[in-house]
Amino acid sequence: MDEKERKRREDFLKSQEPFRRNAFKIIKKMMDWCNMTEGSKKFVDEILHSIFSLGKINNPQFLPEMIFADDKQILENLKERYPKPFELYSTQLPKRSPFSCVLDMIVLQKGQTNENQIIQSLRDLIKELEPKFLVSSTICVSQKSNISNLERHYGVSMSTFGPNPGQIVIAASCLSIWDDYVAGAVMTYYPKKEKKTYFDGTIKLPEAVRCQAFSLWKEESLSPCKSCANLFGLQTTDNKQWPYGNCAEAESVSNLLKKENDVKEKAKPKSPTCTYENRNEAKASVEKELKRLLGMVQFKKWDGNYYTPQTNFS
Repeated sequence: MDEKERKRREDFLKSQEPFRRNAFKIIKKMMDWCNMTEGSKKFVDEILHSIFSLGKINNPQFLPEMIFADDKQILENLKERYPKPFELYSTQLPKRSPFSCVLDMIVLQKGQTNENQIIQSLRDLIKELEPKFLVSSTICVSQKSNISNLERHYGVSMSTFGPNPGQIVIAASCLSIWDDYVAGAVMTYYPKKEKKTYFDGTIKLPEAVRCQAFSLWKEESLSPCKSCANLFGLQTTDNKQWPYGNCAEAESVSNLLKKENDVKEKAKPKSPTCTYENRNEAKASVEKELKRLLGMVQFKKWDGNYYTPQTNFS
């Protein structure tokens, strides 16, 4: 290996180090919050699995022992308290990216009506982290309408870095956890930002629905991108197209539709191509792409299951 190539590799490895540092800080913070938040152990369990799985498919890999290289005692404590993430991170896929677990922890702490406190808590955490790795850039708040005391439904953007991890977790979310209308809308375009000719599962949210995104890095609200406009019928002048399913709107709208049955009924997909058979074909294409991506990132032991966090803790 010549000197130039050796230097290039060293620089690349250094550029990936924030994954390990952010992973340690996020897990430590979740452990601290868990000690003061009843009923939150399941979020620690889930985030461990999610981070470990992303560490496995990262290039270079960051295995749990590497994440906790500076604190072996935390590693041993976690293995004892949360054994399943250590056992299953290389055979089962996470249903969502890590920052979704952070969001759920904070919503449980603050209460779902305290929108400003929830957003500020996420921003405060992000100030302690480095960009890109395991960190969401946006949060979205959805409500049945703009009436202030209505229940809020939150979501964050994919806290993945690089195209393969992002597309893997988007596919996993579609196939395992998102509301079927949101999954159908995303599968209409996944993975190439091109609309399938045989299936259109996109929806149009009722006009009364509030669906507002905010930056977590800056103190500002955000317009929907063109992808979210295409998926959910949101009004926008933004021409930016993020990968379909990447944005905070997907998780937020999914949570909205799971709870608000009347909104879901009004948002029903209208296309004649949105049939049971065509949806299954679209789903099969997403599964095929997921398996192809897993082969590329050396995640070859997938058992076909998505990780379900433990809820029974002694």
